[in-house]
Amino acid sequence: MMSRIPSYDELTVTKQYFMNKKVKYIWNDDLQQFEKLKGLDEIMSCSIFYEKKGLTQSEELQRQNLYGNNSIIVSVTPVVKLLLTQALHPFYIFQLFSCALWYSDQYGWYATCILVISIVSLTVQIYQTRSMQRALKSTITSNEMVSVYRPDKQEFEIVLSAMLVPGDVIEIPKQGCVMQCDAVLLNGNCIVNESMLTGESIPVTKTPIPQGPGIQDVKFSLAEHSRHVLFSGTNVIQTRYYGSQIVKAVVIRTGFSTAKGELVRSILYPKPVDFKFTQDGAKYIGVLALIALGGMIYTLVLMIERGDEVGSIITRTLDLLTIVIPPALPAAMTIGIVFAQKRLKRQKVFCISPRSINLCGAINVFCFDKTGTLTEDGLDLYGIVPALKQRFQTEEKQISANNQRNPLVIAMATCHSLTIIEGCIAGDPLDVKMFEATCWKLEEPGEDTSKYDVIMPTVVHPSVSDNAGHLPEYENDKAMPYEIGILRQFTFTSKLQRMSVITREINSNHFDVYAKGSPEMIVSLCNSETVPADFHDILTFYTQQGYRVIAFAHRLLSRMTYVKINRVQRDELECGLTFLGFLIMENRLKPETQPIIKTLKTANIRTVMVTGDNMLTALSVARDCQMIDRHDHVVMVTGLPPSDVSPARLEYTCSENIVNDSKLKYSSRYQLAISGTSWTIIHKYFPEVLPKLAVRGVVFARFSPENKQQLIELLQDSGYYVGMCGDGANDCGALKTAHAGISLSEAEASVASPFTSKESSISCVPNVIKEGRAALVTSYGIFKFMACYSLTQFLSVCLLYWIGATLTDFTFLYIDLLLLTSLGITFCYTSAYFVLDPKPPKVSLIAVTPVLSLILQLLVHLIIQLTVSKLTEQQPWFEPFIPNEDRDYQCYEVTIIFLSSSFQYITMAIVFSKGPPYRRIIFKNYVFMVNIILSAGITIMIVVYPFQWIIDLMELKMPPSLAYRGLIVGIGVMNFIICFITETYIVDFLIDGKFIQPLTEKYINIKLKYQVIENEIYSQPDWPPISNSDTSIADLMRLEQFTVDACAPESKDFTYVDEEENKVKEQRKPENELSIKPSFGSKLQTVNEAELQDIQNLNDFLQNGHGKDSTNDLNNLLNVFGNRSSSDLWQNDNEDVIPILPRTMSDDSATLMQMTNTNNPGSMKIKMETNEESSEVTIL
Repeated sequence: MMSRIPSYDELTVTKQYFMNKKVKYIWNDDLQQFEKLKGLDEIMSCSIFYEKKGLTQSEELQRQNLYGNNSIIVSVTPVVKLLLTQALHPFYIFQLFSCALWYSDQYGWYATCILVISIVSLTVQIYQTRSMQRALKSTITSNEMVSVYRPDKQEFEIVLSAMLVPGDVIEIPKQGCVMQCDAVLLNGNCIVNESMLTGESIPVTKTPIPQGPGIQDVKFSLAEHSRHVLFSGTNVIQTRYYGSQIVKAVVIRTGFSTAKGELVRSILYPKPVDFKFTQDGAKYIGVLALIALGGMIYTLVLMIERGDEVGSIITRTLDLLTIVIPPALPAAMTIGIVFAQKRLKRQKVFCISPRSINLCGAINVFCFDKTGTLTEDGLDLYGIVPALKQRFQTEEKQISANNQRNPLVIAMATCHSLTIIEGCIAGDPLDVKMFEATCWKLEEPGEDTSKYDVIMPTVVHPSVSDNAGHLPEYENDKAMPYEIGILRQFTFTSKLQRMSVITREINSNHFDVYAKGSPEMIVSLCNSETVPADFHDILTFYTQQGYRVIAFAHRLLSRMTYVKINRVQRDELECGLTFLGFLIMENRLKPETQPIIKTLKTANIRTVMVTGDNMLTALSVARDCQMIDRHDHVVMVTGLPPSDVSPARLEYTCSENIVNDSKLKYSSRYQLAISGTSWTIIHKYFPEVLPKLAVRGVVFARFSPENKQQLIELLQDSGYYVGMCGDGANDCGALKTAHAGISLSEAEASVASPFTSKESSISCVPNVIKEGRAALVTSYGIFKFMACYSLTQFLSVCLLYWIGATLTDFTFLYIDLLLLTSLGITFCYTSAYFVLDPKPPKVSLIAVTPVLSLILQLLVHLIIQLTVSKLTEQQPWFEPFIPNEDRDYQCYEVTIIFLSSSFQYITMAIVFSKGPPYRRIIFKNYVFMVNIILSAGITIMIVVYPFQWIIDLMELKMPPSLAYRGLIVGIGVMNFIICFITETYIVDFLIDGKFIQPLTEKYINIKLKYQVIENEIYSQPDWPPISNSDTSIADLMRLEQFTVDACAPESKDFTYVDEEENKVKEQRKPENELSIKPSFGSKLQTVNEAELQDIQNLNDFLQNGHGKDSTNDLNNLLNVFGNRSSSDLWQNDNEDVIPILPRTMSDDSATLMQMTNTNNPGSMKIKMETNEESSEVTIL
């Protein structure tokens, strides 16, 4: 059940609330629960914004009490609070417990060193935290003076931006500003740079929120109306306004509820990463705790039987817990990630989410946007294909000076969102390239604008004067210079797949609408009689070659005023268009694309294209970059919605004629391709097919930003680790949803994704995956190293406990500081291997191979320590340890165990430091090699010929025989050889390669969801059921174009009769339109309720005696019905022109209006038939 949205009067009442992660939750009396405080973006309809006249001071105070200050405060936490917070972390509590235990056991030196290390670590963490908070605060915190309208004072007043609340009406300065809130634009246009939020530095044009009866009941949606919203943190570069008007906007969100606030919250409270490796790490610590528990029981029983003191028993028992669970484990696990982040930064890849680096190592599917990602940002003009009188004209490679008044060229020169910033044309690269090809000039608003009857339009005109006349259906040139003013823009949106502009030619008495967009969308808005019969064939010809095709259309507005063009809705203008032709753009692959795709596929990383471009263009690019192999067949999946005669269905059509029957054998390699329209239909009617699309889909075309995000989520639900690479603008949702999103942006720290590359090519993708794999293998190795170190030390201590001894203070220091810490840090310094291996690294710690590796290594270490201990006991100079109350552990047993285990720690660092195929060979890690040599050299020196001060400091009792000391070194070398062979040959080669891997491929991978789906497809040789018809790709595109409008819930089918051609054509008709068939016309047209009202008004006008020239008025009416479509404009008694505003009509509304000539030539009879009654009105 949907919850009721509270009114503003209810919201302004004082309520109980609480704050969580900077979000305010208030008590809802109706639902009896807390709910998130809503802004205007969630409780308003579009039309109400124009009713907002601002807030009085009293209303301002009420809203202030409810919403708080409009400020994004990133507080710098006091040192004391940070210290307490960090010190209470379980890691430091455990360390504090360990130090207290060691101090009580007179392990002062070791406890002091650990305490110092902990203090230094705490200090560094506090310093880094405060530094990041200060840096974030300096970047985020801003407060400006804003002009706010006060209706009680009837004037604007200047206030601090922190005082803004939802509902305030603010002025957008002419010189631009940095937005301090989210606001809906009411009038004028704004040129905005949104790189702060999207990473895309291309200026974006923001237009006013639509108004009028057509949107009275339209609920405001931030996703659908984002082109009318100025987001907090974005930079308003310029404002465009009419006359002396002030550009105004209504505040809808403030503080942490804004787009900028949500961004800051995502930084302050990052989404937890659910990664199997991290989960297994926590489980492993639990296993270590169980081992420690076993050791504690062993020690407890042993010491009780020996009759030791209670205090000593407790101390020794608890001491084992600090040995088995190393306090340095969490820090060691992050070192590899830190080094990988630094290496990525050197490669111009910036990461704002270090925890995502390990996830990159598990990526097995990577999705790519096409334009600007796989292909060049800048498109080159290939040519234009004009259309005239339902026929395509000859393709033109260049636009000549004599052809600059061609309607298609005029559309190219006007239908864009370009602007001039600092003397240069700026905007979308495609628009820039298109406009430059026309050889026209663009001028920003100037002072002399009276010739347009409107203040400050954008003006375009040919760069050279020409005397060429228009095409036959257009007017001849006038004496004045040929210039066109762009009066209003309807910006491009991915959902609508089009943009349009309203223009007026100098000294003209009419306006024009020019539209451009995807061919499928534009042709659906055109009058069918203006579209060439071979439209889809020509479109297919170019798109199959990989060209990007943009369609243009035009409409003449002969009866409109300036007031009306600023109020009319785009849906009323973008219909009944005249098709003008195609713009063919050559979108070349980037040089890096093909080799990078090949590299990823060689590494068994599946590549997927998800783009908003045309299907055939996407397929062509996919083949060019070898995303689709030349031997692969492409099956296009087309979803068709239900109709009155048939249910929803799917069509599977192969792009090549490879089968003669309706089955595609599994032995034939194939991939699936699907469009956004079909994706929506499948989502609604065939959800069971989606998993198969996730496994076999390779090209997803005409996908909106929402569709892209849905695809990423579907792939993740199928068990894939998904990466996404896009331009950071319309791919933001997908980039944030993916496990590893890479934004190709100029901004160094784009917030659109965890990774941002300053290189505008996909060459960064393999680098990120390589570093992710290296970091994952490093974390994998360092975890095994730390676990094996702690368990080896646990074995050593247990052996010494047997005789009542333990390691001395400085032997612990030597092992934990000199060996463990230094080797652990330099261990992680190994860089990524330069080749991506086909086999991904393991992501699970709790598996047969890692567990068996640890067990075998520990078994070798235990055997070596037992062997050395027994061998030492057999020496003639051996003196057994005698337990004493002075805690004097200077004996042969302690010394031998310490010396032999020291070699084992060095051995583990080498054995677990894996090289290729994920990391470079350890010999390339010079720091690590120097550390190994120093550690081994110092240890050998201590064994063979130690300095006396070292002996005294470590409380060692060295064997008197130099030969025996050499034997210990030899045993250490033998220990290394055995461990190395055990790890590389027995574990990696035999067990994992020859035994575990085949079993895993046969049994374990079947548990992965995508593998189950793949096996299901394999077991169904009849799927997909390929259509055995001769349907071409062009036919499929026609069929899919028909479904574009069919998906709209407010539409239904109807049939009209074309008497001239005597055939039936299926079209779409809005529910609020009526059928009208004049006896003097040959084509059935549509009219809505508003038009009926206009007819009745005209009838009243004539009957009241105002029709002095009723014949002319009637002729005008007949002209409208005979030559205009239903969406054209009607003339009323005031000779004013108004747009037709659709109104909702019930099922019992008029369904047919028949107009017939009467005997009186100056009259006309209108017959309105409804489901209940019929009536006639005669116009005299």
